[in-house]
Amino acid sequence: MKLSARNQLKGTVVGIEAGAVNSIVQIEVAPGLVITSSITNAAVAELGLKEGAEAYAVIKASSIMVGVDD
Repeated sequence: MKLSARNQLKGTVVGIEAGAVNSIVQIEVAPGLVITSSITNAAVAELGLKEGAEAYAVIKASSIMVGVDD
């Protein structure tokens, strides 16, 4: 697999919460560090995702906002 995104973090699927259309997928990329993503249920099925499976969190963003409380 070759992608243009430079932030490709390999990890383990630690949770999948299926909704009506989308699922929330949690991937642990380091001990105690979990990245969460919302993807379609169809994508979960096509990728064969299940808890304990290896997967990559691929992050590509043209803009990231940072905020603090007043």
